[in-house]
Amino acid sequence: MATGILKIDGDRIIDENGDRVILAGAGLGGWMNMENFITGFPGHEKGHRAAMLEALGEDKYTFFFDKWLEYFFTEADAAYFSRLGLNCIRIPINYRHFEDDINPRVLKVGGFKHLDRVIDICAKAGIYTIIDLHALPGGANCGWHSDNVTIEAQLWDYKDFQDRGVWLWEQIAARYKGNSWVAGYNPINEPADPQHTRLIAYYERLESAIRKVDPDHILWLDGNTYSMDFSAFTYVMPNCAYALHDYSLMGFPTGQPYVGSAEQKAQLRHQYARKSEFHHKYGAAIWNGEFGPIYANPQYEPDAENINQQRYELLGEQMSIYSEEKICWTIWLYKDIGLQGMVYTSPESPWNTLIQPFLEKKKRLNLDQWGKYPSDDMNKLLEPIQDLIITESPDVAKIYPKQWTLERHVDRAILHTFMSESLQGEFANLFKGKSFEELDTLAKSFHFDQCKQRDGLNKIMSEHANK
Repeated sequence: MATGILKIDGDRIIDENGDRVILAGAGLGGWMNMENFITGFPGHEKGHRAAMLEALGEDKYTFFFDKWLEYFFTEADAAYFSRLGLNCIRIPINYRHFEDDINPRVLKVGGFKHLDRVIDICAKAGIYTIIDLHALPGGANCGWHSDNVTIEAQLWDYKDFQDRGVWLWEQIAARYKGNSWVAGYNPINEPADPQHTRLIAYYERLESAIRKVDPDHILWLDGNTYSMDFSAFTYVMPNCAYALHDYSLMGFPTGQPYVGSAEQKAQLRHQYARKSEFHHKYGAAIWNGEFGPIYANPQYEPDAENINQQRYELLGEQMSIYSEEKICWTIWLYKDIGLQGMVYTSPESPWNTLIQPFLEKKKRLNLDQWGKYPSDDMNKLLEPIQDLIITESPDVAKIYPKQWTLERHVDRAILHTFMSESLQGEFANLFKGKSFEELDTLAKSFHFDQCKQRDGLNKIMSEHANK
């Protein structure tokens, strides 16, 4: 039973009785904001949906995505989540569910259909939800996960995009004000403002606008530069928690393997301490909104079991830090096709079986940034381009975000945007000619009853959520 709307008290989240609440759970990524590695398509959701519409036609397109959104999260998912002792789901959403670029500020009421459904399902299971606007008009960053098909985060350069973001939050806040199972609003996911100051000003504007509609709910505010940089933050706004994202490269195929050495453990603590310096200095409530390794696939890595055990141990070490700090956390992510999710589609499912050849192609071409495997062939192709850029543009190292390598900038422009977008029709054509019944069967591959659970991951989460 929820005891009133949660609020901030110093560096704590409390209920109406004044008791501390530590939210622990996962992000429902890839659902109302689709991501390529989560379900298998190439590129960005906008282009993927356009290609699927062309391949299926309007009736089948509408039917398929409605059933897919339904099956992706049901009462069975909430029941499992609750049995693990987890109490919070972060729900990423894409603004395109609620308005069109060609028809801005005209609310699509139907966009709330599945969001309402999942918030209600979670409430009945005793699970709080945080609404996360993962994709804003213009793009708050230049990542695929913000459904930004350009290489610029245009939200920061165009006031109209910012105005539309404020407008949409006013609609969302009006709908969920007074809902005690909504733990609050995450206005922007992983903002990337090269000037740093515009983000702070926009947070002030969003906070003022939302409070006029809903004065009670917590705002969960991400740090700049993909939630890693708080250098421009100098004060804490009322009833706001501040979100960092704490991924470790040791949990990725291109990172150093985690062996549990004293040096690696110290590195994890130093990374967290750096990201949370602002919070401790100003007494802000901390939310680790995203973290977690990705997991090796036995199909590609014969030593997958040992690799994954190392990554479970890495995760356990990170979560020990969070338990000591008594912070709220939501791991990334709840469900996918087998890379990172707590729950994932079966390799033998109709969905995975259909798209497996295309997944092989994406892996070979490094078309997904998230979880990419090292590739000598792709390096040989792209290294001359990188060498040319370094030779002809010595200032390239100054391009924001500076944390990105030149390789990542080149990959983003060539592989993750241009090439991936060119292959969206090929992926969509896998579904062309399918009957309504076949489309329903494919969508149902994501139903909890047909999925597998990543027991090693979920055991660690459950243990730390119940400490």
